[in-house]
Amino acid sequence: MTEFLIASEARAVFADVWRRPVMDFVRAATFIGILLLAWISLHPFDDLSDMRVGEVTSGREAVIYGLFGLLMVLMLVLTMRDNMPALKSLLTPAFMLFGAWLCLSVVFSFDPATSIRRFALSVFVVVVAATLMLLPKTQSELMRWFSIAALVLLATCYLGILLAPNLSIHLATDPQEPALAGNWRGAFGHKNVAAAMMAMMMFLGIYFIRARGWISGVIVIFLSALFLVYSAGKSSIALCIAVVLLTSLTSLVRSFWGRVAMLLLPLVVLNMFSVGTVLSDTLASIAKLLPLDTSFTGRSDIWVFAVDSLHQRLLTGYGFESFWGSSAITNLKEGKEWAGYASHSHNGYLDTALGTGLPGLALLIAAIVIKPLRDFQSADENGNDGPLATLFLRIWLFGLYLSSMESFFLDRADPIWVTFLIAVFGLHYLARFRMTA
Repeated sequence: MTEFLIASEARAVFADVWRRPVMDFVRAATFIGILLLAWISLHPFDDLSDMRVGEVTSGREAVIYGLFGLLMVLMLVLTMRDNMPALKSLLTPAFMLFGAWLCLSVVFSFDPATSIRRFALSVFVVVVAATLMLLPKTQSELMRWFSIAALVLLATCYLGILLAPNLSIHLATDPQEPALAGNWRGAFGHKNVAAAMMAMMMFLGIYFIRARGWISGVIVIFLSALFLVYSAGKSSIALCIAVVLLTSLTSLVRSFWGRVAMLLLPLVVLNMFSVGTVLSDTLASIAKLLPLDTSFTGRSDIWVFAVDSLHQRLLTGYGFESFWGSSAITNLKEGKEWAGYASHSHNGYLDTALGTGLPGLALLIAAIVIKPLRDFQSADENGNDGPLATLFLRIWLFGLYLSSMESFFLDRADPIWVTFLIAVFGLHYLARFRMTA
């Protein structure tokens, strides 16, 4: 009997020794794989010379839906056992109210079938992003996994430039935007997305250096900065510099309301002098006095159309992700036919209002504008204000500013949206829990 017990204990010890490295590998592979799926997608390097590219992309969504659905189940299996307090902490009033209103926006949608389908993928992606930061057990693990994913993304983009420039650089023969010829886009479908992602990679590189990953940090910063310049993403370049400078001042401005003024007033100004110019003649007149393109590269026409459409459904909007490219756009006036082919309004706040109404916009601001800054303040006050908190703060703030000129909020598996979500949930956890070194 004693020999049997000893043998059983030996088998248990052996099983535990064998299981631990396997689970470590599974956690690492899952974390890196999810990042690369979100950043590179299953179908990188789209051929923009094909006018049906949007149609082809839509046809691929079934695979993405299935894959993210499976990943959601896998992530819950991997994280629920050891991280129930963290998962329960997500049931905050801001998140719950916003989620409930999104469900209502699906019910009252102008196109329920489209809203239900897109909402399902959005839920899968949000759950995956919310649980992703629960996989690493230490900050050194997290930094190592982030660096591997960032270097793979950058290598993929540069290999595309070298080996398939016709699929990774905008061409004069592209039927939709020939004026972008020569701008790098890498594995992404547009240079604006590439520029935004490279700005976020630069934030990661700074984080690596501050967390003593000097080699990977220097490489990531150099490669992402070079790509950012050649993508000619002027907005992303300017916002990247502004975000680094402003977030660096948080060590001097310690009060919450001081940080609100310093970080969020620029967001108000950006929206006043973008969408605000089509709402107020006074703002439009002031904007004309500034050294700005007052048409914002043609965006002002889209904003006028979007605002006029919003006035018809201020309370409920048109339903979750069911305005652009749907039957909601009918009886277009002469000269407005382009609206039937637009994919978004180039403003995340305006698109949120179009989809979920003004209450949805207010709840979005509460959940992903106000709450993350409160979380950063709490993390700071609790001594959890290291390089990781600053990284998430920078990604979050960059996303907020960028959404004044681009639209990615709630956009299912969009790479900018997924990265932004990781930062939002990362700040949430840092405000409540401490990760070991």
